[in-house]
Amino acid sequence: MISLFDISLRLNGFPIKKAKSELEEIINLSEKEFAVFLENKKKEIVDFHLNNNSFYAALVGDTVVKNWGDLPLLNKQNLQKPLEERLSKGYSKKNIYLNKTSGSSGTPFVFGKDKYSHALTWSSIIMRFGWFGIDFNHSYQARFYGIPMDFIGYQKERIKDFLTHRFRFPVFDLSDQVLEKFLKKFRTKKFDYINGYTSSIVLFAKYLEQKNIVLKDICPTLKACFVTSEMLFESDKELLERQFGIPIIREYGASELDLIAFENAEGEWQVNSETLFVEILDENNNPVPHGTEGKIVITSLFNKAHPFIRYEIGDIGILDEKSTPQKPILKKLIGRTNDVAILPSGKKSPGLTFYYVTKSIIEDDGNVKEFIIKQTQLDTFEIEYVSEKELTSEQIHKIKQAINLYLEPNLSFSFTRKTVLERTNRGKLKQFQSYL
Repeated sequence: MISLFDISLRLNGFPIKKAKSELEEIINLSEKEFAVFLENKKKEIVDFHLNNNSFYAALVGDTVVKNWGDLPLLNKQNLQKPLEERLSKGYSKKNIYLNKTSGSSGTPFVFGKDKYSHALTWSSIIMRFGWFGIDFNHSYQARFYGIPMDFIGYQKERIKDFLTHRFRFPVFDLSDQVLEKFLKKFRTKKFDYINGYTSSIVLFAKYLEQKNIVLKDICPTLKACFVTSEMLFESDKELLERQFGIPIIREYGASELDLIAFENAEGEWQVNSETLFVEILDENNNPVPHGTEGKIVITSLFNKAHPFIRYEIGDIGILDEKSTPQKPILKKLIGRTNDVAILPSGKKSPGLTFYYVTKSIIEDDGNVKEFIIKQTQLDTFEIEYVSEKELTSEQIHKIKQAINLYLEPNLSFSFTRKTVLERTNRGKLKQFQSYL
């Protein structure tokens, strides 16, 4: 079978062969060599952005940088300005990988990665899935994700699905009738693995539990299930293992960075130390000892198009005591949970559905700084947002249209502009909350 996946990356200008070979070299470094590699990469990326990126140079300002800890933290608010103002010399929207963050933290922005650093991201994903016998060029994926509903966006995703050998189960409607259709597909298709949003996969497992079905029994080709984007609680993990009959692997990533941590065969949440440098800091931005919780701050070691240096991602975590610079282990990730919305028709939709809805609000001008969505009654939702300018009636109409399309018609929405939004006691903005 042709390696369609690798070919499609190459055709899009991502030098995957070179990236795979560099990743291989990094993995084979001795502990001593790795320490040198890490220090060199940190220095190299900071020097590059200080000299080639006016946005980053302005952020550092007149700070005298004698050591790593003197560098300022970058947060999502810093990044809410047009992308052109944040790109390095020589990079434009035409020659980079361009995307939007999900806004699951409530603070959306547009970002860029140079093509080589994005190729490294894919190499890292390919390698980690390979730990579980999954090969992106040949393994067949059952994908529990959203999908854009506009015609062009929809067709694009479907083509991508074809090239990357995956079958998509859209997660906007997870009512029993729809889950029954999902089940039928597992009876007839030879899936190798499941990948997608935690909450949707858990809902599917609960449905299997009601039916007293173990998925592996009806789809014997299944090897593993990878859950992402939301917290996986221990009790849910046990449910998934029971109802699927395959290993359940947690991944933790951020579209603007990379895969951050991925569960290895020993069940440890291994941090990606090849392309990222991960720190855990206290509220005064000092590193905490391993085993202590703090905010997760990440540096992308290869992205030259856009600086992500000491970037505060908005999550709280703990590194295991046995972590080393070359093999850090994430002991615990605190934060990142999403509720499920229950709608008047009985339809259930994961909170992440709102990511697709709110994408229609997010413009590159950075007007909307933050937003949260609250479900107060079955058919009533409140959107609270912080912005420079009030949303126009045209924008509100666009959002309502998106909601009709992704969720269901006749839902009532109110929009309230606020100066600040309430946060959880962890300081995290919960984008979707159900008060039912």
